[in-house]
Amino acid sequence: MSSSGSYINSLSVDCVIFGFDAGDLKILLIKRKEEPSAGMWALPGGFVDPLESLDHAAMRVLEELTTLQNIYMEQVHTFGEVHRYPLGRVISVSYYALVKISDYEVKATSKIEEAVWHPISDLPALVFDHRIILEKSLNHLKEKVKFHPVGFELLPEKFTLTELQNLYEVILGKELDKRNFRKKILGMDLIIKTSESQKGVAHRAARFFRFDPERYKLLIEQGFNFKL
Repeated sequence: MSSSGSYINSLSVDCVIFGFDAGDLKILLIKRKEEPSAGMWALPGGFVDPLESLDHAAMRVLEELTTLQNIYMEQVHTFGEVHRYPLGRVISVSYYALVKISDYEVKATSKIEEAVWHPISDLPALVFDHRIILEKSLNHLKEKVKFHPVGFELLPEKFTLTELQNLYEVILGKELDKRNFRKKILGMDLIIKTSESQKGVAHRAARFFRFDPERYKLLIEQGFNFKL
C-alpha cells in the first residue's frame, strides 16, 4: 500500500494466496519497493479505488503486483485497528485463495521488488499486521478443508491415499490417524479406485484413486455433508 499524501483515511484489500507444492503449504509474499517499510515482506495488497468493488480490487491488486489472474478468492475478514498502518487510518478487507502452485506462474511487476512463495513453516518478518491477517486466513482455511473437498483440487488427477492424507496433514498442521482418515474418506464414496498402482517404488506399490466430482455433486443435491 502507498499514498502520496502525508495522512490517509482509506480502504484497502490484502490477498492471502496459499499454494500447495511438493507436499508443502506455502504463502505468496511480495517485497515492498515503496515506503513505508520498503524492502520488507508483505501480503499482496493495495488501496481500493473510489468506484471499485472490493472483489474487483482484490483481483486487480493481485494481478498488478504479481501478474496472477483468474484466481477465485473469498473474503475472510475486515481489519480495522486504528494504528495498523503508520501513515493514517486504513481499514483492510482480506481475501484468500488456495491454489496448486504448478498451475500458476508468478512474476514480480515493476511495482514491487520480488514475489516469492514462502513455506508456511519458515516465514520472514511481515509488515504492519500482515502476520495477523495471514493467521486469520490460515485458520479459515483449516476450517474450510474439514467441510469442503477442496484438497482434491491440489492433487494430481490420480493420487494415493497416503498423498491425500499428507495433503490434509500439511494444511491442518497436525498428524491424522491413518486408519480413521481412510475409513472416513472411503466411507464418503467420493473417490474411485483405479486399476493403476505406483511404479518404481521401494515399498509396496499403492493403488491410485481419483476424485469423482459428479458423484460429489449428486451427493450434495441429496443433502450430503463433507466432514473430516
